[in-house]
Amino acid sequence: MNAPTPQTLAFVRDPVSDEDTARANHYALLSRLLHAAPDASLLGMLAASGDWQIDDDAPSAEAVLMAQAWNGLCAASAAMDPAAAQDEFDALFGGVGRPEIVVFGSFYLAGFVNEKPLVKLRDDLAALGLARTQGESLPEDHIAAVCDVMRLLLTDTTRSAAERAQAQDRFFATHIQPWYGALCDALDAAAGANFYRRVSQYARSFLDVEAAALTIDP
Repeated sequence: MNAPTPQTLAFVRDPVSDEDTARANHYALLSRLLHAAPDASLLGMLAASGDWQIDDDAPSAEAVLMAQAWNGLCAASAAMDPAAAQDEFDALFGGVGRPEIVVFGSFYLAGFVNEKPLVKLRDDLAALGLARTQGESLPEDHIAAVCDVMRLLLTDTTRSAAERAQAQDRFFATHIQPWYGALCDALDAAAGANFYRRVSQYARSFLDVEAAALTIDP
């Protein structure tokens, strides 16, 4: 996704909080893992990043599952080599015709790709000043693309913190929350999923935390 076109004198209105920076990083990682197979550098980074400890005396169930899923993904990364990751990615998401795992929101929301949910998404992206990257052929409702939109919305300092929060909540509730669970279900059930089953568990746990946050009154 392209960021909004820079405007003259677009001053920073509110800095991004540490919490939102961390959330943006999770969205960026999900986008990267679901757009292409991890290379050796990414696998190595993940392998060295495990052992997430929760310091809270009474952590939420979502936080516990998130830590477990993160540590599982990092352990899987330590055991995975780039060639095997590429083979698994191609088997799950590639091939001629319909792939084993469909990664487009319209498929889960309307039963087919390139349906009305994609039109709604394009309208909402235009209203946010966002558009598909030039040369990108995949539809905007690819899971990697909508995760990247969330990253941009979290880090757009030309908006106030309140405006960022409102835009994030609306986008997530409309374009991610209704279908991410079905995508994760499909990945969990895929016979060929090994590393990407761990990616699915990480995606679900993080997005469950995001969904739970929407139910908390500001």
